[in-house]
Amino acid sequence: MTEKTPTTAPQTQPEKAEGERQLHLLSRNEFMTLLIGGGASFVLAATLAQPLDTFARQILESQPEGGGHGEGDSTHSWGMVIDLSKCIGCDYCVWACQATNDTADDMRWNIHIEDVTPLGDTFHVTRPCLHCRHAPCTEVCPVGATYVRADGLVIMDYDKCIGCRYCQTACPYGARSFNFTERTDVNPRVPEWNTPEVPRRPRGVVEKCTFCRHRIDAGLANGLMPGVDEAATPACINVCPVNARFFGDLNDPLSPVSRMLDTHPTIRLREDLGTEPRVYYIPPEGLV
Repeated sequence: MTEKTPTTAPQTQPEKAEGERQLHLLSRNEFMTLLIGGGASFVLAATLAQPLDTFARQILESQPEGGGHGEGDSTHSWGMVIDLSKCIGCDYCVWACQATNDTADDMRWNIHIEDVTPLGDTFHVTRPCLHCRHAPCTEVCPVGATYVRADGLVIMDYDKCIGCRYCQTACPYGARSFNFTERTDVNPRVPEWNTPEVPRRPRGVVEKCTFCRHRIDAGLANGLMPGVDEAATPACINVCPVNARFFGDLNDPLSPVSRMLDTHPTIRLREDLGTEPRVYYIPPEGLV
């Protein structure tokens, strides 16, 4: 993949509306709870997520040894690495995802949270669906509308979804949204940040980040490699101006994600739950 510029924050960005400035979906305390799992220095924050923790743990503990399940056969195992020490909070990945997947402002699949390290340094975090190896959301669906593919992607079948929202409740990361109404809004990120590549989801179903599965599947069918060839790679990865995001096959030791995992210390959100997310974060100095 070609290197992107600029290497510093763009000098001009579209002004955010007041409502958008406040749209984080996760508070600072909630994010830190996700990050460190309610360690001794964040006991108060940990109490915020306790009911959800309990539900997720109960689901995971009821899984057979090994947990999770796959559908079909695949030699691939897709994953993402996000370098928090590089991220400048430009929101390009948020807006590219919103345009590509045609999501509403209040139902973004990729969200941005700003926080401060114990050293007082600001850092930026984006959170897509984490595509957990042991995904609580898939275990509670009564109709099999959400499941883990053999390549690790946690997928929604909108034709099967009955709107019970069990999966949304079970997700300990707040990565799922429910369509209460039929979408008639104008996407504010189209066409500046891309044009929609997938249909809008119907009223009455849950939706979430797919790692741009449509690009992955079409790319592989045409001999392209996700994480290397842009046409086969999630939109949020391609658009990052500072190369803070990486995608690829965790089974391939030469893939971009495997190289980053081999050469950098990483953390995952709420590793104490045993969900084993496929999104890894390189922490900024002083965070952990």
